[in-house]
Amino acid sequence: MNSPNLTDLSAFVAVSRARGFRHAASLGGVSASSLSEAIRRLERQLGVRLLNRTTRSVTPTEAGQRLLERLGPAFADIAGALDAVSRFRDGPSGTLRLNVPSIAARHILPHVVPRFLAEHPGITLEVVSSDTFIDMLAAGFDAGIRYEERIERDMIAIPIGPRRQRFVAAAAPSYLALHGEPLHPQDLLHHACIGHRFESGVKPAWEFVRGDHRFRIVPGGPLIAAAIDLEVETARAGLGLIYTFEEFLRPALDDGSLRPVLSDWWQSFSGPSLYYPSRALMPPPLRAFVDFLQRQAR
Repeated sequence: MNSPNLTDLSAFVAVSRARGFRHAASLGGVSASSLSEAIRRLERQLGVRLLNRTTRSVTPTEAGQRLLERLGPAFADIAGALDAVSRFRDGPSGTLRLNVPSIAARHILPHVVPRFLAEHPGITLEVVSSDTFIDMLAAGFDAGIRYEERIERDMIAIPIGPRRQRFVAAAAPSYLALHGEPLHPQDLLHHACIGHRFESGVKPAWEFVRGDHRFRIVPGGPLIAAAIDLEVETARAGLGLIYTFEEFLRPALDDGSLRPVLSDWWQSFSGPSLYYPSRALMPPPLRAFVDFLQRQAR
C-alpha cells in the first residue's frame, strides 16, 4: 500500500476538527469539494471509513478518531518547525481572529490594538464581539478573551487589561429622590431594576458581596435588554437602578447623571485573559499578539 500524502492527511485533520467540510474549507481557503475528494481518496487508500457523514454533521469513526489522535502531535511538530522558520522573515503576516465579550471590545482592546497593529503592519486583526459563550476553536477563531471561570482548563491563558474589575450599582438622582436610596441589596426587591439579557437568552441575577455575606436577586423592572447603551440611558432617565461593569457607568458617574448606591456591596473579580489552545500550534499572528501582550505586561 502506498503511503497517503500529507495533503490528504491534512484535509482529514481539518475536516475532523471543524466537524464539517464547509467550515474546514472556509478556514483553509479551499473548496469543500476538494476536501471531500481528499477524504474519499484517503479512505480508499487505507481501506477503512474515517468519517461518518450526515446532512447535519461530520464526525470521526472509531478508526478516524484513532488516526486523529496520532496525527495531532505530528502536525503540531510540523507547525512548530514551520513557525520556527517563519521567524526569519521580516515579520509575521496573516489574519488573527479573536472572539471577545463586549466589555473587552469597548474598554480593553482600544488600549491595545492600535499599538499592536502599528508594530505589525502585515497582520489583519478580525474581532468579533459576542457575550455568548462558544467553542472558540470550532467557530474558527484563533483565540478569545474571557474571564477566569469561563476558560476551559486545557487552555493557555495570559492576562489582558485590568487585573481587577467590579460591578457598580447606580441610579439617577431623580429616581433616588422619588423612591429613596436602597441601603441593603434586599431593598432592591422593592425597586425598579434594569436587567440585562445575554444573546443566549440568559438573564443573570445580580450578586452582591460584603465580607462573607452574599446576596442575589433577580432584577425586575421596566426594561430587560441586550444593549448596554440602552440600559444606561434608561437608568439616566430615572426609570430604575442599574448594576453592571464600572467601565460602562463611569462617564455617567463622573458627570453626575448617575449616583452610586450600595457601594459596600459591589462585587469585585479578576480581570480577563486572552486564551488559546496550544503554544505548539500558534500561528504567527497569534504568536506576535501573545509576545506583544507579554512585553506590555513587563
